[in-house]
Order: sequence, then structure tokens, then C-alpha cells
Amino acid sequence: MTDEHATIRRRTEIIIFGTETGPGRTFDVLLILAILMSVGAVMLDSMASIHQVHGTLLRNLELIFTLLFTVEYVVRIWCVQNRLSYIFSFWGVIDFLSLLPTYLAILIPETAPLLIIRLLRVMRTFRVLRLFELMNEFNDLVGVLRSTSRSILVFFSLVFVIIVVFASALYVVEGPEHGFTSIPLSIYWAVVTITTVGYGDITPQTPLGKTFASMGMLIGYSILAVPTAIVTTKLWERMNRRNSQFLQWNCPVCAKTGHALDACFCKHCGAELDVPAEIRSANGSEESK
Repeated sequence: MTDEHATIRRRTEIIIFGTETGPGRTFDVLLILAILMSVGAVMLDSMASIHQVHGTLLRNLELIFTLLFTVEYVVRIWCVQNRLSYIFSFWGVIDFLSLLPTYLAILIPETAPLLIIRLLRVMRTFRVLRLFELMNEFNDLVGVLRSTSRSILVFFSLVFVIIVVFASALYVVEGPEHGFTSIPLSIYWAVVTITTVGYGDITPQTPLGKTFASMGMLIGYSILAVPTAIVTTKLWERMNRRNSQFLQWNCPVCAKTGHALDACFCKHCGAELDVPAEIRSANGSEESK
């Protein structure tokens, strides 16, 4: 690889994957607009009145957008330093899946609405809109979901067992004469009942069946509460750990916080931080935990 080629590749990577430069921010803004326009075309095409008049135009627009996104995906693979890491990363998979529906729609037209997945790509460009705080919260939430995945998996495995037990009980108690014609259909009823959705297309008729249904409704509330408590607890612990990495002291001049534990001057205005020794030691002890 020549030096000129390497330079072009590096500059392209900075533009596509970063927002520190003007061209990088412009690229991300254009990408957001293209994604939103593409998704908007799919939504409009799903409306029968618009599809009859402008269906051909919307399909042609979608093909153009897909070609542009395909070129962008190929360029991303070409310019990135570690190609396999990008291809199999979360965002790399999202970029690939956003292209797939259009090509599948050529063979299977019913898959065209799956193009809505392109909206997920907008999340990577939130930083352009100066939403760094939201990206930090997003990263915290993803980290919490990863750390609690085993607990949540065990919990939902137990929920599945409960659903099967309720479904089998209603199948035996109510029977086909009351609409419970099979255990899979009864499982559908149990899911709808325990999640408190309650479509009402299948309902128990006997007193015993209604008793089981009432128990399922009560259990449904706990099913909603338990995973929420697990995730909330871990998220709270994570946020407390992150806050403990900063000096909990307001600048006497600008009143801003977020200083390093050993900071002697405000990083915002440069004023001297006259922090008492006991405050510094308290923050240090929290950090060492």
C-alpha cells in the first residue's frame, strides 16, 4: 500500500467514523437525512392511496438509497483499520441488516417493510446532535443489560414454565368447547393474560378457569416488576460508581462540578478549588471501594 493510498484511506476513516472534523459532521448529518428519507419512503409506500399513485417512484427511490448505503458500507469496510471487528460488531451488523431487506424484497416483496431497521443506524450519529449525555446513558443501559442478562434469562425461563403450567391447566379445565382447543393456543392465552394485555378473544367460562385467570393476572404484575427491579438496581449501582470517580465539590466561581479527584483548579474556569482535606479523603475512600 502506497503512502498516498494509506493517507486517503485514513482521511476517509476519520470522515466516516468520526465527528471531530467539519467533513465528518457533515457526513453524519447527510447520513441521518438519507436514512430518515429512506424510512419515510417505506412508510409512505405502505399507504394504499399513495402506493397506487407514487408506488413506482417510491420503489425507485428506495433502490437509489440502497445503492448509496451499499457503497457506504463497502467504503466503511475498505477504510477501517480492523475490518473483521467492524463487520461483526453491533453497528457493523446493523449496517448490513439495513441493506438486506431491499435485496430480499426483489425475491420476497413482503419483506420490504423490514427496511424500518435503518432507523437503528440513526443512533450511531446522535453525537452529531450534541447528545453526548444520551449516548452515555445508552452505554450505561447496554452495560447493565449485559451484566444482568443471566439473571433475566433465569427469570424468564421461570416465567415460561409458569405460562406452560397455566396454559395446561386452562386446557384441562375449559376444554375445546370454551375455545381452548390446544395447549399452544392456551399458551397464547396465558401470555396475553399474564402480560396484562387482555385481548379478550379467548376467555375462560367456568368458575375454576376464571380463578386460574385471576391468579395469572396477579402474577403478571410481579412479572413486570421483577426484571425492572433487577435492571434499575444495577443501573443505580453503575451510576453511583461513575459519580464516585469525580470530586463532589462545586467550583466557588462557576459552581460547576465534574472535577478529577486530585484536581486543584476548576477545569471549566480555572479557579482554584479550595477543597477541604476531609472532602478529598471521603471521595478517595469511595473511589477505592
